[in-house]
Amino acid sequence: MWLLGFFLHEMAFGLLSIFLPLYVTGGAVDGTLVDIGIMTSLATFLAIPFSFLWGYLSDKTRHYKLFILLSFSSLTILLYAFTMTNHILVLTFLFVTIAIAHVAHEPSKNVLIAESCSRPEWEKSFASYELLTELGWLIGLLLGFFMSIQGFNGASILLLCSFLNLAAFLSSAIFVVDPTFIFERGLASMERTLNFAQRGITLALKATEGQILEDKFRGESLSAFCAALVLFSLATSTLFTPLPIFFSKNLTLEPSLVFAIYTMNSGGACIGYLLTRHMAQLKDRSGRGKAKTIALVRGLLTLALTTSILYVSVSTRLMAIVILAAMGFAYALFLASTLSISMELLPEGKAGLFNVLVSLGAAVGCLLGPLIAANFGFLHVFVASSVIFLLSYLAFKIFAQ
Repeated sequence: MWLLGFFLHEMAFGLLSIFLPLYVTGGAVDGTLVDIGIMTSLATFLAIPFSFLWGYLSDKTRHYKLFILLSFSSLTILLYAFTMTNHILVLTFLFVTIAIAHVAHEPSKNVLIAESCSRPEWEKSFASYELLTELGWLIGLLLGFFMSIQGFNGASILLLCSFLNLAAFLSSAIFVVDPTFIFERGLASMERTLNFAQRGITLALKATEGQILEDKFRGESLSAFCAALVLFSLATSTLFTPLPIFFSKNLTLEPSLVFAIYTMNSGGACIGYLLTRHMAQLKDRSGRGKAKTIALVRGLLTLALTTSILYVSVSTRLMAIVILAAMGFAYALFLASTLSISMELLPEGKAGLFNVLVSLGAAVGCLLGPLIAANFGFLHVFVASSVIFLLSYLAFKIFAQ
């Protein structure tokens, strides 16, 4: 039951994710595609130090519930304030503040999940959480679809987002409980160190006995993992930030149909989390190889989207929907895997570093995608994003060796 609040919160942000760019560029606000890029990039970039700060403070105080409640209550107020203005500068300020408040609950949530089960169950637990919240995101998209059809105005949609976060706050206040003992991450780190030492001793003994060494004694590169995360996030945000505008303007789809397309992406993610939940058995280094493969797959799927630029037809629209569903499926596998790996690699007090790395890539991509689209067209957005996904694949390949 303690996850109910996160489910309600994701409903709000699923609705907001597609509504906001359409709202800013749709006439209610005097905004452009570049304004969307600046707004989201600035918000994501300024939230980066707070991701680290919230993670440090939550680990330092071990009052994880406090930061979850702080996040949801702040979002309730800020989203309500969103309804009171249509000035792009004021909206940008509010959106930056929303981003800072939003990341307050992320490190605490990751720690609560990691400390609720043993290391072998982490990937399954993260997949279960992401499945639940992805269902919330999907319901939020469906709400946006039906509200667009019914002609609800922007203020009504924003009020609903605010109310959902209020419900998330109340639910978390009732059901979330701080763990009595914090030790699972420490045990996982100790186990990883001992396994590394054991491999070194085994190889040394084989070498002294004159045996041929088929294994390589090499420690995992934390820097390669961090670089891969940043690049993957950069590629994702470069593609997805202007994508609703592409569907709306270039493919001439109604807002309700844009919401419908994104429900396919979210539906694909739900299937991915469900599969991970039932099949994940994170043994040895399998999770490392999975992240590498998914980065490659996302790059190829992004490249396939270029056909929707070259040939705008019913068939290419359908293909774009299928590609988005496949991307959602792949991202689900990726996120559950990398979250569990990060909880193993990152020491106590650095729980917010995962969100810092993801936000760093997202901050650049949120600006890069709209700028490329506005100046060179969406074809260049798809190609650039695909290349960055492939660079992420190379970084994960270095880490997973």
